[in-house]
Amino acid sequence: GHTTGPSLNNDKLYKFAYSAEVYVDQVKASLQKSAGYRLSSGVDVNLLWRSPDNDDDQLIKITISDVQVETVNERPAAKNIFKGKNTEKIIGKEYLEALQRPIVLELVRGKVKTFYSYQNEPGFTQNIKRGLASLFQLQLHSGAAREVDISGKCNTTYHVRQDQVTKIKDLDSCEIEKQGFTSHNRILDVTTKATSATIYVLEDSFIKSIKAEENYVSLLNSRRKTSAKIISKQRLELKSVQAGPGLIAGKQVASIIKTLDSSYVAMPLVAEPVKSECKKCPSLSEHWKSIREHLYPEKLSKAEAARSFLSFIQNIRKATKEEILQIIRSENKELLPQVVDAVTSAQTPASLEAILEFLDFKDASTSALQERFLYACGFASHPSETLLKSLTDKFKGDIANEEIRETLVIVMGALIRKLCDREGCKLPAVVEAKRLILSRLEKAKKDDNVRMYLLALKNALLPEAIPLLLKYTESEEGPNSNVAATALQRYDPSFLTKEVRETMNRIYHQNHKVHEKTVRTTAAAIILNSNPSYMEVKNILLSIGELPLEMNKYMLSMIQDIINFEMPSSKIVRQVLKDMRAHNYDRFSKTGSSSAYSGYITRGPDVSATYSLDILYSGSGILRRSNMNIHVFDRNAELHASQVVLEAQGLESIIAATPDEGEENLDSFAGMSAILFDVQLRPVTFFQGYGDLMSKMFSATGDLINVVKGLILLTDYSQEIQLQSGPRASMEFLGGLAIDISGGMEFSLWYRESKTNVKNRVAMFIAGNTEVDSFFVKSGMETTLEIETTLDFISTVQFSQYPFLVCMQMDRVEYPFRHSMTKYESLPSGRRYTAKRGKAELVAGNEFPLHQENSNMCRKVFGTKSDSSSNWF
Repeated sequence: GHTTGPSLNNDKLYKFAYSAEVYVDQVKASLQKSAGYRLSSGVDVNLLWRSPDNDDDQLIKITISDVQVETVNERPAAKNIFKGKNTEKIIGKEYLEALQRPIVLELVRGKVKTFYSYQNEPGFTQNIKRGLASLFQLQLHSGAAREVDISGKCNTTYHVRQDQVTKIKDLDSCEIEKQGFTSHNRILDVTTKATSATIYVLEDSFIKSIKAEENYVSLLNSRRKTSAKIISKQRLELKSVQAGPGLIAGKQVASIIKTLDSSYVAMPLVAEPVKSECKKCPSLSEHWKSIREHLYPEKLSKAEAARSFLSFIQNIRKATKEEILQIIRSENKELLPQVVDAVTSAQTPASLEAILEFLDFKDASTSALQERFLYACGFASHPSETLLKSLTDKFKGDIANEEIRETLVIVMGALIRKLCDREGCKLPAVVEAKRLILSRLEKAKKDDNVRMYLLALKNALLPEAIPLLLKYTESEEGPNSNVAATALQRYDPSFLTKEVRETMNRIYHQNHKVHEKTVRTTAAAIILNSNPSYMEVKNILLSIGELPLEMNKYMLSMIQDIINFEMPSSKIVRQVLKDMRAHNYDRFSKTGSSSAYSGYITRGPDVSATYSLDILYSGSGILRRSNMNIHVFDRNAELHASQVVLEAQGLESIIAATPDEGEENLDSFAGMSAILFDVQLRPVTFFQGYGDLMSKMFSATGDLINVVKGLILLTDYSQEIQLQSGPRASMEFLGGLAIDISGGMEFSLWYRESKTNVKNRVAMFIAGNTEVDSFFVKSGMETTLEIETTLDFISTVQFSQYPFLVCMQMDRVEYPFRHSMTKYESLPSGRRYTAKRGKAELVAGNEFPLHQENSNMCRKVFGTKSDSSSNWF
């Protein structure tokens, strides 16, 4: 009872059996088939010195002997990589000698005060000793403490019951130098859990046995079946107590250590970071040569392109600026854009320096590459402050191409948001970029300049920009008012204050001035999506019937969609509909072709995806706006995966029709705007002005215009883990997307028909690698997932009669889904064991069911079409 820590008897040698095991597998797999290894040895412990002033201050010596290495599970000889090799051959003579050199611990009240070892030993063996030394740290009364051991400085809780002590270590609280990163969006990221527990059984005031277990689990949020776990177990059992060496007399610890061996030095108990060198890894240029054929533009919708992109990024992350520049400068025009995607997505200081040195923004001839670089920056999974600062500096300098200048500021907006989401809003580069965009917007005179700063704010979503966006929504006309309104629509409803709702109500009900239909419908959507009051909903319902022709039908469709799809405001809408003045046949029987509809693409246990499709026509039957959205969400987060908006205005003159109210002065225009993975891209113009329209119309081939083509790094997760038994481990998940989105618009005046087509071709590849790296063996598991699919959206409009016929089709073709898992163990000599399992399945294609009205119209459209109507000009 005199001690608060374990106490050793004088002149005794305690002989223990020690083992440290590591398992790597999928989360739900049984340990019997896991990859891994076991290191076992004898451990001798004896007391060297006890302080004359304090019984509880002791020096103990710990020696490892008889080291053995074997597989963690029984295997036939042919599959056992250690078979026929002695320990010295596996571990190496120098490492084995280092491992068997004794260490000395000063224990004060059961806690390790100082760890003494030899200075020039390899970090790997030193860490194994630290893992063993950390086991000897315990307290004999219940309670919480902050302790330093191999895992760092951690919150630890002890539960003591008679001769048993349980130690729980909170691994998330450990202060240790951490390396790694996570993805920006939760849905694309990985969830991790880590636990550590140690059970001590005591006898005669010293340790009889120790069992320690540490678990690390990681799950891919978008598909939790894709998972990995690392389990590390340590056991120490007392085998015998024999007569041992006597105590060393003395008062000072330092002099005792000097007497023992002057080579001993005090060292930190926290693990030192170590990494084994890769001896047979290919150089960056060798690796590039082996994959480059998969990255030609025509192959970009294949899974192999996404796989090659990810492996290239992993290699770029290990490369120097010079190695990266060598590839960029020697590659041909066809492959350069894909190289730029990969180098930018690598997000290391060397890759950023290399790409900035290569790209010259004063040279208009390389603008396609500059755009690829900027979009890859916008999609960056964990952007740095340096990246934003570099872009801000470029923006202040000379830029030859005006479209690149626009893209640059739009991407700066996306980076501001990503850095702010990670508590980086106060970083000097973020403050500077915010100030630049807001001040330039206020000074902008030209419409084009106003639009680009508004688009930047649409990405940045700064709370302080809301008053400016309100001003532009209400007082401007045409595209700028539209961009400002759709920017407000992207804010979380919690930011949409009373003032915002009042402005939106004024716009929708046109209290101060006449507004375009597109802005009015956006204003209505904002009101209905931000917790509207009873009166707000009632006023919107009462307005139906008094609106321009097609807008009546559109608003009606929006209200029905809110109810059918159980959106947050459906409850209040149902309440208002009980009032017969708001809900009557006259209001709810309005004809027209505009519509709004939402549905599920997929509903899964982990994530669900919804699509919403709304189309607004002008009274004369010409498309004003079609808006297709895909949202992915789980229980805690949401991702705006894509939005494709086709907009047209001022086209009534082609068919000699009358424009709607408030739209008499609009210039002829058609264009396309896209959001991809929460990033607004620079809008594409099909034509601007009547002359441009006529020349395009008569030369139109119906060919699709490419909107987005490239490679995007979606999931980017990497964590280095220090196991408490000594080895280092890493968990990595990378997800890449090869994407090809194109869209087009065709007119046939002869058949009074128009057709819009948006084709989304995507290939996705996800690779996970979990590895435990001991200097003498690597054990790990690789998982892969791959998908290739195409989503087509076609709308056909016949405006030879009113209400005109509109048929919308949304198809997904049959696609392959493949996943595989490989467990492996390998020795530096090259001897390797692998076990592979895989599965491939075909997922049936389908046509998404839009609303019933649409199905009826499609029957009419395709029923009335003659064979010759396929001749477009």
